[in-house]
Amino acid sequence: MGRTNKPNQNNDSLEIYAAKLAYIGTAISTLGDGLQTISAGLALEALQNANNNSSPSNGEQTVKVDNMQKQIDYLIAELKQIKKMLK
Repeated sequence: MGRTNKPNQNNDSLEIYAAKLAYIGTAISTLGDGLQTISAGLALEALQNANNNSSPSNGEQTVKVDNMQKQIDYLIAELKQIKKMLK
């Protein structure tokens, strides 16, 4: 009787592992999309500034850089959580 449970446990374990991998893959993809969005925003802002021949004030730049840094820090924290899940 004990031997018949082992294949089911292995199957369950494999299904759990596959679900974890799917979750991690989705999370990494989402983080990548976030980085692409930040990059696209920076490129758009640079093009708009070049087109208007005016640069934003230092205060505006500081706020934007701080916001981007917070977003990047959040993405890094998410990656660290994913790394912990892999262990």
